[in-house]
Amino acid sequence: MTTGVRRRMGVDERRQQLIGVALDLFSRRSPEDVSIDDIAAAAGISRPLVYHYFPGKQSLYEAALRRAADELAARFLEPLEGPLGARLLRVMGRFFDFVDEHGPGFSALMRGGPAVGSSTANAMIDGVRQAAYEQIITHLGVSEPPARLELVVRSWVSLAESTALIWLDGRRIPREELEMQLVHDFAALAAVSAAYDQEMAGIVLRVLSQEPADGPFGDLLARLSAFAPDVPAVPAQRLPDQ
Repeated sequence: MTTGVRRRMGVDERRQQLIGVALDLFSRRSPEDVSIDDIAAAAGISRPLVYHYFPGKQSLYEAALRRAADELAARFLEPLEGPLGARLLRVMGRFFDFVDEHGPGFSALMRGGPAVGSSTANAMIDGVRQAAYEQIITHLGVSEPPARLELVVRSWVSLAESTALIWLDGRRIPREELEMQLVHDFAALAAVSAAYDQEMAGIVLRVLSQEPADGPFGDLLARLSAFAPDVPAVPAQRLPDQ
């Protein structure tokens, strides 16, 4: 008969374990509802031992946020191969995988949670947004993005974030539809900007020239074409008498 002996963890290993446990709890419950006692119980250690590795819940929460932020930023990494529309759709799939798996944690990351007002937490959030922005610019093949392109990409990153937060409240729209819609939103934002600026028009035309008819951008054009015949004519506006 043998007796199992619990292996003693090193300092870094224990810290990583506690971060993982905290992130799991924050991903399933609102961070405000997770206590140090909850984390200690889930890790199978005492409350004082948690404080031995982290001075308080705030520091452990921020460490969990850092791991979540790094993982979320990694979801935007995509090989520079194939049409842009298909790449963006794969990115949105991984993005919503994260949102689906870490609902409360994602909300806490983007809204601040108990770390609201923390410069560390705010820097993490900004870091995720910047990583997403830089990845999209890279995929567009633009080394020095013009002001309008920066506006389009940053607006789209913000739109994806807010769409995911709203979707989490009830999941009333199939996520696959939202993933495709967000890719279409990117195309629409870029197209509107192209109508105002020749440089943007050149970028959009270059991207569209590489898109297959059965890709996400082609799907948008097909949907708009089918939609157009049903749109009633807009009556001419009568100008006020001078």
